[in-house]
Amino acid sequence: MKKLLVALLGFSLFGCSKPSEPEKTVDVLLIGGGIMSATLGTYLHELEPGWSIDIYERLDAVADESSNAWNNAGTGHSAFCELNYTPETADGSIDISKAVAINESFEISKQFWAHQVQNEVLKEPKRFINNVPHMSFVWGDANVEFLRKRHEALQHSSLFRGMEYSEDPAQIEQWIPLVMEGREATQKIAATRMAIGTDVNFGEITRQLVGALTRSDNVNLHLQHEVRGITRNEDGTWTVKVADLAKGEAETQVKAKFVFIGAGGGALKLLQMADIPEAKGYAGFPVGGQFLVTKNPEIVARHQAKVYGLASVGSPPMSVPHLDTRVIDGDKVLLFGPFATFSTKFLKNGSLLDLFSSMSTDNVIPMIQAGTDNFALSKYLVGQLMLDQEDRIDVLRDYFPDVRAEDWELWTAGQRVQIIKKDPEKGGILQFGTEVVSSADGSIAALLGASPGASTAAPIMLNLLKKNFAERVESPEWQATLKRIIPSYGRQLNNDLALTNEIRAYSSQYLQLQFDEVMPEEVQTASLTDAL
Repeated sequence: MKKLLVALLGFSLFGCSKPSEPEKTVDVLLIGGGIMSATLGTYLHELEPGWSIDIYERLDAVADESSNAWNNAGTGHSAFCELNYTPETADGSIDISKAVAINESFEISKQFWAHQVQNEVLKEPKRFINNVPHMSFVWGDANVEFLRKRHEALQHSSLFRGMEYSEDPAQIEQWIPLVMEGREATQKIAATRMAIGTDVNFGEITRQLVGALTRSDNVNLHLQHEVRGITRNEDGTWTVKVADLAKGEAETQVKAKFVFIGAGGGALKLLQMADIPEAKGYAGFPVGGQFLVTKNPEIVARHQAKVYGLASVGSPPMSVPHLDTRVIDGDKVLLFGPFATFSTKFLKNGSLLDLFSSMSTDNVIPMIQAGTDNFALSKYLVGQLMLDQEDRIDVLRDYFPDVRAEDWELWTAGQRVQIIKKDPEKGGILQFGTEVVSSADGSIAALLGASPGASTAAPIMLNLLKKNFAERVESPEWQATLKRIIPSYGRQLNNDLALTNEIRAYSSQYLQLQFDEVMPEEVQTASLTDAL
């Protein structure tokens, strides 16, 4: 009786005599129901079919944040048209190294998706990927000269052979009539075109991948579940506190051997919960985007391309203006933008307190320093926020001279959180792109940052496997499986004509895409000379 009274007294005073135990243990816990978690989960399920995997998403469906087709531009980023990936150096030459790396990455993504089609994990490729030519379009003497030099530089890589270049208005009008009609005949223009470019519905890929995963008995998807705590256990595992938002129930706990935080803009705050040394000093700068959209069938039918221009001085890379054909749920629309917005939210469905709650003594100084060093970006954002609909239509008119305002409506896309990190020299830098932050023991990892993001989900998660599961990746079993998933695994396509043709033929076959065989440089040069 005495022991019972003591136990009851302890319960009444402290609510519980000891901390609650996790309800279950899983091998892998994925936070966020987007393209990154879906891709990593698919890799791990094929590599280790016996592992238990739990996926937690705070919304009532997967792919409803950044991966949603309406929340991104859907460009299969392969550096065919994105001019910011090929900067001009101080000596006037064009640096193509980043373009080559990004193209190699997208070829990995296509192989990953092709393998999933081959295994009937992904179905009906036209629902998620379609050929849309990728084009760059510029005007003015200096910009035309830049595009000409860019095209010449890219021909030194086998990955970009077949890219067409023209300064002929009649030829460009055949490619993109809407862009040319109503344009002044005296304007100096130039364009490049890559027919094998793609439009991708990353939301559809995510839904199909997660759907296939959850058909397995040891993979569970939990919608409307919000992660509210991540703590390390003495044995190196993690306890994750999760609340069921639909039922309004108290938090439950799950013990995980490995945790991946793939929650888009929300990843930073979740990573801070884990309190690992590797995450110290990271901060985030949120930037939103809006697009002009038309569904007018007469206009949509007359533009079949993704046409990228040059970004304004001081603007972030993700702000490059482009007029795009999109294929969403079987319907074609045209999209133009982006126009930058600003909110303190880290997610489209987030809280206005996100930015402030992410601040800490570790990242305030890097944030201040990055802000001081990026005055041009601040000026650009202020200018964007002052635009009205008439101003946006005027910007579109540079790419569609005969535009009618009544055909276009404004759509607010997703939020992106750019990385701010400590720098030994500058104190803090604003970094565009993505970065995986992992604990030293490899038991937890998070993806921070944005573009090119979804397009490179497969190679990003492949690199995560190499870092966080290093010993297993080197095992014969994992090596064999990875080479089945990514036929070019361990090899580079750049300047390997035979391999480039082989891999593009493979992925194009299963993804039902156009395939153009890469030509040797001397043949390519001869054909261009003949054409001129």
